[in-house]
Amino acid sequence: MHASPRDAGDSGELTPPLKDEFSITNLPIDPDANLSDAEKAEIDRKLVRRLDIILIPWLCLLYLMAFLDRTNIGNAKIAHLMDDVHMSTSQYNLTLTIFFISYSAFEAIANVLMKRFRPSVFLPITMILWGFCMFGMGFVNNWSGLMAARFFLGVTEAGLFPGVNYYISCWYRRDEVAIRAAIFFSAAALSGSFGGLLAAAIQRMDGTGGYAGWRWIFIIEGIMTIVIAIASFWMVHDFPDEARFLNEDDRNRVLRRLKLDRQSSAEHEDFKMAYVYEAFKDWKTYVSMIIYMGPLMPLYSISLFLPTIISNLSFTDKSQIIRNQLLSVPPYAGATIVTVAVGFISDRHKQRGIYNMILAPIGIAGFIMLIASTNPVVQYAGTFLGVIGIYASIPVTIAWIANNIEGVYKRGIVIGLMIGWGNLNGIVSSNMWSDAPRFISGHATIIAYLGVCLFGGSVLFHILLSRENAARKAGKRDYLIEGKSTSEIHVLGDKHPDFLYTL
Repeated sequence: MHASPRDAGDSGELTPPLKDEFSITNLPIDPDANLSDAEKAEIDRKLVRRLDIILIPWLCLLYLMAFLDRTNIGNAKIAHLMDDVHMSTSQYNLTLTIFFISYSAFEAIANVLMKRFRPSVFLPITMILWGFCMFGMGFVNNWSGLMAARFFLGVTEAGLFPGVNYYISCWYRRDEVAIRAAIFFSAAALSGSFGGLLAAAIQRMDGTGGYAGWRWIFIIEGIMTIVIAIASFWMVHDFPDEARFLNEDDRNRVLRRLKLDRQSSAEHEDFKMAYVYEAFKDWKTYVSMIIYMGPLMPLYSISLFLPTIISNLSFTDKSQIIRNQLLSVPPYAGATIVTVAVGFISDRHKQRGIYNMILAPIGIAGFIMLIASTNPVVQYAGTFLGVIGIYASIPVTIAWIANNIEGVYKRGIVIGLMIGWGNLNGIVSSNMWSDAPRFISGHATIIAYLGVCLFGGSVLFHILLSRENAARKAGKRDYLIEGKSTSEIHVLGDKHPDFLYTL
């Protein structure tokens, strides 16, 4: 008789929740049934490597452009955007705020639309639309025009980040998600480095064609986005049950490995409002929202205002625009490396929450350095710790939530709600940086978010999931499947007594 996952110990590891293949319904045909375990493992490694090569790099490129397009207004600001468009600091902050309102409002529904209209169609179309919004920002002449462009930029970008994280969770086993999410999200940190370098290069076009350098930042990056979006009709692929780049055997292999991981992502599922209700009734939805707001408000704060923060350090000269753009590059480069490393270790260690509990204090230490010291070297070093603590915790958090929510649409809705709520806190980040040059209130607010939401929320989630796992291993949730048919048991998803939560 096969061992129950409840006998696997108390480690909270990402062990496939059900070892007994025969207890899983609708298991795809095994094309490698006659091969040895070693041969099967080698085929599986090659398959995952192929998925990584085909899926991940292009998705990273899409997010690099998305994050670049939403945050390049920070680079444009120090290139005299506010002088040419004639707006006050409060009006500038509102152009940041309006993006987060529209972006957050459309994120939850975006995952449902992507599932219904296929990623290969939905993602390129939305990207073309936001590329035109970005391009148009290069021609605005007043604050109202900039506000309109930023609003629609938020609407059209809303589907990418939650959509791709959901998409990744539908292709890989639970113990493979964090490193892929980290590599994908590292494009955001990379965009900080790339954005500073690109803005510094584009700024040299100041006056070309009669346009200011900040206009060329929007125009050129908008054109880049549209070109990449058109190519995405061929480079973005659909979900495993519909992906055309796989032959029938490989498709069965992907679906089978997902099914053995007890993932409903391996199956087709028609949308029902019941999935929406399930998402709103699940306590994990609300705890995940608390955790995710912890790094998200700081993320947008540092992304939008790091060039301004650096330009106000005493060893810089505000008139040296290109130099200040370049000084924003190293902190993001460091964050990129750490983000990928943490994702890799998290998958190997098969734990999630502990890494948030380590990263939150690192980020807090960085912002304490920015508050407590007037030494520009210490402050600049603090930006490194701050950026690392923020960026590296985000993909781990997303993987943690995706690992613990089952059901194709339910998972997509929960991820959308969590990310949408996190991004709504960007409103806070765009309205607390008025006390230059030290920005003490902004740094203090970030410390509170990292300490209370990221650290405190992760501790709470870890405790609650540990207690639930203990109850399931003790058989206290077996009543949930008593007297139910196979189909009724199947739709239980993460409520199934044999589904152990990832800690």
